[in-house]
Amino acid sequence: MLTERMKGLLENSKEYGWVLEPDTKTLFAEWGLPVPRFCWAKTIEEALNFAGEVGYPVVAKIVSPKIIHKSDVGGVIIGIKDEEELRQAYTRLEKQKGFLGILVEENLPHGTELIIGAKNDPQFGPVVLLGMGGTAVEIYHDVELRLAPLSEQDVQDMVACLKAGKLLTGYRGTSPINRDDFVKLVVTFSNLVMELEPYFDSIDVNPLICFSGKCLIADARIILK
Repeated sequence: MLTERMKGLLENSKEYGWVLEPDTKTLFAEWGLPVPRFCWAKTIEEALNFAGEVGYPVVAKIVSPKIIHKSDVGGVIIGIKDEEELRQAYTRLEKQKGFLGILVEENLPHGTELIIGAKNDPQFGPVVLLGMGGTAVEIYHDVELRLAPLSEQDVQDMVACLKAGKLLTGYRGTSPINRDDFVKLVVTFSNLVMELEPYFDSIDVNPLICFSGKCLIADARIILK
């Protein structure tokens, strides 16, 4: 069941038509989904304080209700190595339209990139998508779809149907993912999707980065009805 905090985040996002990334990640974390350590910094001082706590390098992203696709406008800056680079990133991002601050989060190591998502189909209800993610997702179209809610066996079957599914088992030197934790993560996401059915049109988690036996949601957004 959604908490009052989660309902509040959804209600406050109606004016934008979608849930900003910091609020989406807060909502996900409230539900028990794994997200990186992050801070919605509305001043450079808040950004510097957080980066000092988690340690460099960090990632900085524009937070703006007018910018859904951040990468398209240079709104994502990775590998920020020190305070001076973070100051430069903040100065650059605050010039973007609709600026409401920046999301500063810990820099994640390289890993296997996946996508999970959902669409609220007007006829069938929530449908969950699972596939290989990252920037190439629209090129390879290596995804599987199932009606929500998902069982653990559903998720196992979806992984087995992916053309690149071998990458998740440690193919040619890549690190295998923790299959049990990954399956539970997708089931947890599926259960959240069912709770969000009255609110959302689509949900995108891309990429979900899996490394060293764990997965973290690197980027996410919720488009509201």
